[in-house]
Amino acid sequence: MTASITDQRTIGQLLEPLADVDDRGVWFEGEFVSWRDHLREARRRGAALRSLLDADRRPHVGVLLPNSVEFSALFAAAGLGGFVLVGLNSTRRGAALVADAVRADCQIVLVDSSTNDLFDAPDGVRVIDVESAEWTALVAGSSPDRLEPVESDPDDLVMLIFTSGTTGDPKAVRCSQRKFAAAGMMLADRFGMGPSDVAYLAMPMFHSNALIAGWSVAVAGGASIAIRRSFSARGFGDDVRRYGVTYANYVGKPLHYILATDERADDADVPLRIMYGNEASAADRTEFTRRFGARVIDGFGSTEGGVSISRTPDTPDGALGPLLAPNAIVDPDTLEPVAPGVVGEIVNTAGPGLFDGYYNDDAATADRMRGGMYRTGDLGWVDDAGFVHFAGRIGDWLRVDGENLGTRPIETVLRRHPAISECVVVGIPTDIGDAVGAVLVADRLERADFEGFLETQTDLGPKQRPTRVWLVDALPETATFKTARSALAASLGDPTWAG
Repeated sequence: MTASITDQRTIGQLLEPLADVDDRGVWFEGEFVSWRDHLREARRRGAALRSLLDADRRPHVGVLLPNSVEFSALFAAAGLGGFVLVGLNSTRRGAALVADAVRADCQIVLVDSSTNDLFDAPDGVRVIDVESAEWTALVAGSSPDRLEPVESDPDDLVMLIFTSGTTGDPKAVRCSQRKFAAAGMMLADRFGMGPSDVAYLAMPMFHSNALIAGWSVAVAGGASIAIRRSFSARGFGDDVRRYGVTYANYVGKPLHYILATDERADDADVPLRIMYGNEASAADRTEFTRRFGARVIDGFGSTEGGVSISRTPDTPDGALGPLLAPNAIVDPDTLEPVAPGVVGEIVNTAGPGLFDGYYNDDAATADRMRGGMYRTGDLGWVDDAGFVHFAGRIGDWLRVDGENLGTRPIETVLRRHPAISECVVVGIPTDIGDAVGAVLVADRLERADFEGFLETQTDLGPKQRPTRVWLVDALPETATFKTARSALAASLGDPTWAG
């Protein structure tokens, strides 16, 4: 039976069938630990942390760690009940990182040698290095049998995950047991995950993509997991072969980076069968399938979980998937549905979906639910066949000569140029409205060639044509391989050419 967001399951219930499993488990840097032993270690950590937590404060434990068996065990321990894990972004620095931990009410922050010097603990926050003798003794002295079972509810808070921060400061998303368990069950069923599968986790585990679309899927299917400390395009093929990886998740540009590595004669013979994620380009999806023989399934969603759109076999290359109720595209001001071809906001008219709110930010939560529907802040339009096309973020909406324009359709056209590998379209404020700016990563692109190319693009309207162009070596990225638009806008100087 296919899982849905109404399924009343918890992470602990998904883990229960794995408690005595010895022939499957977790791979990390060439070493294997069975699910039985891994879950015993998870219970040890749960018992150790419970002994340290002040019962009069929120039981929140920050994790400032790279991907590891330790991270997996801590997440499993949180899923078994008794404390809330807080995923701290290791690419954040200084006061911003400390503010994240304080906003999330962390009592304890766990670090290792690679992150210890990133965090200057404020008053009331205890920092423990998981590679230290202190942590080793705490865990060793905690019997897994001392972890008293907690009767968790599917709606209980289990983790706080910060948004990517592509357009502003990250917000802490409340993530319930149900958010992980229901999604894991649904995707495991959809992809036919079972005991013979191995799921590959290389996306940052402090983010939702790795835990919802990777870890939870493997657990729900009773599969094994292969964890990589951090994503490596060159290491991807080796890991797939080494661990027999059949399923992997991604977010942002990893497919593009993998395809930039040298092709091997046996790439199509690897066991990989499913790549699941979001934001891969149509060209990269097609080429990845050709090269590795794997099915690439690109969806639309976010850490909040308010709207999910999935591609179907008949979805056009440039579309996200069919527009199915309760999802809709509406005018952001009137909330009335827009006609096919008209850009509007992608929303969930039925309510929050899997969105549990932002932690310690009631104003942001209320803003996300304005009008009684979940507001993605993403722009889209639906074609005559009923398929949704992404048009950018509301914050990226351009106002040119009195007309609202989405950035994504313009970027799609620009990427057709063979010299342009990456691009971002931005609005440049003018006395009245915006000018269209294009930031391009391109190899030997001349102005005359670029302008000649624009002339041949019949689906690029005159108001969509870039009039300011920056040629750059690379685009700034978040830890989840998305373009950091706010950082990009702040870094722009004079354009390479204008007019």
